[in-house]
Amino acid sequence: MNHQRECPIETVIHVLGGKWKPTIMWQLMDSTRRFSDLEKLIPNVSQKMLTQHLRDLEGEGVVERTIYPTVPPKVEYSLTEYGRTLIPVAEAMCAWGEMHNERKREDSVS
Repeated sequence: MNHQRECPIETVIHVLGGKWKPTIMWQLMDSTRRFSDLEKLIPNVSQKMLTQHLRDLEGEGVVERTIYPTVPPKVEYSLTEYGRTLIPVAEAMCAWGEMHNERKREDSVS
């Protein structure tokens, strides 16, 4: 049997991959949010995609959904303790993205 080792970077991309997952994570890093808050903060995402990505992140144990028994039901999303271990990864990606964007701006000026 051939047990090929999965690349750890592929694992991160699997968990955080998709157009909206990094943005959702970014919005949840410092605050618990309601679905409607996320819709406002990420205006170009469809309800269907937001729901799907939240479910995916919940399935990976990164995001938790809390349902409050009110009428209408109040639902909040937050990073799990495990999900919070991704914050340094997101911060490193942000720093690299800012550096890369600056580099591209400098290259376009020259």
